[in-house]
Amino acid sequence: MQGGISCKNISTFAPAKTKVGALDERFSPWSAKPVSAVRLRNAPPTNSPKYLKFKCLGFVFVGRTLNLRPTSITPNPNKPMLHFDSDYMAGALPEIIQKLTETNMEETVGYGFDDHTAHAKELIRQACDAPDAQVHFLVGGTQTNKTVIDTLLDRFEGVMAAETGHINVHESGAIENAGHKVLALPSYEGKVKAADVEQYLSSFYADETYEHMVAPGALYISFPTEYGTLYSLKELEQLSAACHKWDKALYIDGARLGYGLVAEGNDVTLADIARLADAFYIGGTKQGALFGEAVVITNKARFKNFTTMVKMHGGLLAKGRLLGVQFEALFTDNLYTRAAAHAVKLAVALRDGFAAKGYAPYICSPTNQQFFKLPNEVIDNLLKVATFEFWGPRGETESIVRFVCSWATKEEDVERLLVAYRADA
Repeated sequence: MQGGISCKNISTFAPAKTKVGALDERFSPWSAKPVSAVRLRNAPPTNSPKYLKFKCLGFVFVGRTLNLRPTSITPNPNKPMLHFDSDYMAGALPEIIQKLTETNMEETVGYGFDDHTAHAKELIRQACDAPDAQVHFLVGGTQTNKTVIDTLLDRFEGVMAAETGHINVHESGAIENAGHKVLALPSYEGKVKAADVEQYLSSFYADETYEHMVAPGALYISFPTEYGTLYSLKELEQLSAACHKWDKALYIDGARLGYGLVAEGNDVTLADIARLADAFYIGGTKQGALFGEAVVITNKARFKNFTTMVKMHGGLLAKGRLLGVQFEALFTDNLYTRAAAHAVKLAVALRDGFAAKGYAPYICSPTNQQFFKLPNEVIDNLLKVATFEFWGPRGETESIVRFVCSWATKEEDVERLLVAYRADA
């Protein structure tokens, strides 16, 4: 956190066990087309046209219909808008663009059999301290999760995941589309507990009719989680032990892995991830690449014919060199780590800045994602200068919002945002 206040000293609105509904569709607060309402999954409207009623994860909510771009809000035409929606708003790190430009006229074999891709794979193996690992490059996160999980599981198996996990709420049923059910487990600020994995597996096999049910074949987690929270090394070791005790695979989604590795208080290394997981991926798209994810497989026995599966899922890029070149740049001169550290530093400054103004984090995240429950009038003031995401429906008086920093975020961007909360800013 580099000198910021500690999460332990910040009060939080979030309960120990957080259950948050997932938007059926994701709307930008600055959508060109007005949005009349936000509806969550399985959300039949009530008789009142002004309200929507929905049930999600055991909770019933009633939310007022809204337009996420209030007509009363007018951006300042003299200043460019700030963007805190996500960490893939800008193109790519300059070092990556330079590397792509330098190698642009090279003519190499396709599908990742070129020297740049081979070098990138070796750099990743060294960073993971996993000399025997297989490394494969795919294009995007959802495609990667679907391909890896479909390869890991048998036709009759499903994958365990937190009920708030990305594959369960934000991937349009991609896993189910591959024929595998997502088996939801309780979520604790985005995390899964080893005790719940153990309970699920022991209860499943204690049932005499388990052969009539969807068998749990693997556990999916993400590092960091959907809410920017982190697993400790002890927690990962416990999850790995629980999975392997029952001969189940542990797969870690690392779309934002770098941000977690550089966060204050993190005690997990890339080598630990490689040691404890059967497979994981190192995100590029959300960490400065134009596109691309690097799948690292340490338990090769569970991944037969993986390249064929990548091809079947549309992930085998003919111009595979474009992926290799990008990861070659990311893992040269610690660029991956440096870019992540920059984003986390500014996200923590943003968090500390809001906390100093009396707005505590909704969930305490040490990574590049920061969540707040803010008064709607404050949100409307901020929307005059910046775009960011509502994390659920807009409330009557206050709403949960998310701000994300990236390699492209500037210190002055954060400073300007922290001033804009006032109506007279």
